[in-house]
Formats: sequence, structure tokens, C-alpha cells
Amino acid sequence: MPIKIPDSLPATTILENENIFVMTEFRALHQDIRPLKVLILNLMPTKIVTETQFLRKLSNTPLQIQVEFLKMASYQPSHDRTHLDSFYTTFDEIRHRYYDGMIITGAPLEHVPCESAAYWPELCEVMDWTTTHVHSTMHVCWGAFAGLYYHYGVPKYDVDHKIFGIFPHTPVPEKKQSPLFRGLDDVFYAPHSRATEVHEEDIRKVPELEMMSTSPQAGVFMAKSKDNKRFFMLGHPEYDADTLANEYWRDVNKGLPIAIPENYFPNDDPTQPPVVTWRSTGQMIYNNWLNYYVYQTTPYDPKEISHGKDS
Repeated sequence: MPIKIPDSLPATTILENENIFVMTEFRALHQDIRPLKVLILNLMPTKIVTETQFLRKLSNTPLQIQVEFLKMASYQPSHDRTHLDSFYTTFDEIRHRYYDGMIITGAPLEHVPCESAAYWPELCEVMDWTTTHVHSTMHVCWGAFAGLYYHYGVPKYDVDHKIFGIFPHTPVPEKKQSPLFRGLDDVFYAPHSRATEVHEEDIRKVPELEMMSTSPQAGVFMAKSKDNKRFFMLGHPEYDADTLANEYWRDVNKGLPIAIPENYFPNDDPTQPPVVTWRSTGQMIYNNWLNYYVYQTTPYDPKEISHGKDS
């Protein structure tokens, strides 16, 4: 898929070196195609790394996608300010626009109550706005905790030991034939790095929600709203090969207690490079979300999104 992003975005060179078709703004103007408009609210401190991870997953279908990046105006990070000013917009600048899809990323707020996040009021406003201005939204990790809590009152719980590593997942029995899992193996793998969880019984108590996938070790992996407007994914299938290694060594070098990520380093030896077992999982999940839940059902005129059924 040609993915349309700003010409000077740092991810552009990285993706082109991986033979991913990146379309410049100039070239896109000469194609008579309405691209899917996807907004990414990037809450991670590693802005460029996270951008590249998600753009890589959005870049392998025949669809043309125009990606925009959103930042929280109510929170000013201590780094990457020039990058944010150059490539990110604020909610006030886009609140009148409509988007086919949106991704709300994770954030390093593991033990922080949602209401205590510095940008929580603004994030609530954005999540409320997605009901009428975004056709389908994918919430990832902390973004999933925030979305489940805000929209449906589903709480998150601290766990005794951090869920950290690569874990097997399966669809729940009643969802094995869901388009979301087409092309995936019966058992598929994805990274997790979190110290909180949601409980399956809490999700099943909400009539508007559907359980989609779980893991014996990591618990709930995916849920969604019955009208497909909201998806909640508690793992990170977009992660690079070295993301968990970087996190592990970061904490080791700081003298912080951290376990070796499970099922990641060969023989649990952190001096060996990890073997990637989740790349296809991430690619298929994002491909299926874009194809079956965004492209095939979004209105041709994005303004008609506001006329759709709210959940």
C-alpha cells in the first residue's frame, strides 16, 4: 500500500530503506483516489520509533492511506518538541475533520489512575469526539485501558508481576471465524509490556462489548464494540525486534528490578538477539482492521461518519 506521510518525516527514510512504498505529498496530489484518512494519537515518549512502528503496520495493503499525527496540547513533553511542532497537530486544529480510522497508542502510565494522567480531560474530549468523527478507532495498551474505562467503565487492575515478554493468544471460541483473525494461525504471538490488566468477566458484563482474544499467560488481549467502532488491544504486535530488549537493558542499567522478558531471548540469554515470532500477527491484525472494519464500511464522504450509529 502506498502510505502518504509528510516528505520530511524521519520515518520516511527508514520505511523506504525497507522497500515500503511511501508516497510523497506531491505524488499523492496527482492520483485521483480518495485515501483512507487515519489519525494517530501518539502518547508514547519515543515519538519517532512509535511512528515508524505503526506506519510499518499500515503499509502492506493495496489501499492508499493518508496519516496524520495528533498530540495533546495540555501536556508538553521535555523532548522532541521540534519534531512535534513540525509533524503533529492539536485537537483544536482537527476537531472539525472526519477520519476513517484512528489509533490511540499506549503511554508510560502503568500504575497511574486514568484520571491522574496530565492530559486526561483532553483525552476524554478526543475519545468522545471519535464517536461522531471517526469511523473506527483502535486503542492500544494504555490507550485500550483508557478507552475501556472512559466509554464503558471497565476498570484496570495492577498485577503481581509485570506481564513482560512474548505470549501465545487464541481467539475466544465464538470469534474464531471473525474477519479480524483471517490469515492468523490458530495460536499467534504478540509482545506485552504492562503491569496492569482488565478482567474478561468485566468486559462480558458490558452488553456493547465483545471479547475477541485471550492468552493463558497475559489474559485479555483483544475486545471490541459490537458496532466495530472501537477496538481494544492490550498487547503490542507493532513492536520492533529490539523493543523489549531496549526496555530490559534500560531498567538493568538504571538498577531497577526487571525480569528477563518471557519467550523472547533464546535460552533466556539477554546477550543473544531475540527471534521475532509476532511480525505476521501485527501485520494481519492491522491489515484486517483496515480492510474489513475501515475500508469496506466507511462512507465515501467522511462527513457521513457523523450520521452513523453511535455505540
